[in-house]
Amino acid sequence: MNEQIKISALYNTDETIAAKLFEGCIYPWEVLDKIGSFIMELGSTLSEEEYEKRGDDVWIARSANVFPSAYISGPCIIGRNAEVRHCAFIRGKAIVGEGAVVGNSTELKNVILFNKVQVPHYNYVGDSILGYKAHMGAGSITSNVKSDKKLVAIKGPDGVIETGIKKIGAFLGDNVEVGCGSVLNPGTVVGRGSNIYPLSSVRGYVPELSIYKKQGEIAEKR
Repeated sequence: MNEQIKISALYNTDETIAAKLFEGCIYPWEVLDKIGSFIMELGSTLSEEEYEKRGDDVWIARSANVFPSAYISGPCIIGRNAEVRHCAFIRGKAIVGEGAVVGNSTELKNVILFNKVQVPHYNYVGDSILGYKAHMGAGSITSNVKSDKKLVAIKGPDGVIETGIKKIGAFLGDNVEVGCGSVLNPGTVVGRGSNIYPLSSVRGYVPELSIYKKQGEIAEKR
């Protein structure tokens, strides 16, 4: 049931330093409350030749390019060759993958960005997991709390799954493209290789290799 929204269907976990975090889990939201403790455990094992510890519980790869104006709170790991640009705001419990880009005024909180992810312009990404080479266009965000403050339910292709969690953002599979100015509502799941039109309000599940045009209009890629 709901095979398409399982971790194995969405992500190649070889493309994240957090691969072990996903072991024993079926759905991606199961790891959200474990990100902080996992970073603390992993950070202490990282090579001092490759990673520099800055402040409390922040490990930054020596090959990463972190702009002086960026704010980074721990626990956090910034991977090799990543770029954290001007005035980025990382609030903690964040893993930024190898070669990933965190851009101007982008805010991260309790997230995993797989390798090569790009959130380069005015993005908010909270309580979310973005797969390998996922890209969020300028101004697109993950909304992670329902307006009625109720617990988030995931509307999968085979039925609704109650998570028991109040804060859940979005789960983007590998190679997902999100258009500029889009809002990914709490519990959104987008399958691998799909595209979201600009200015979209997305909720529920978008199948892999699809083009999301608007609610109720999703085309299969050809």
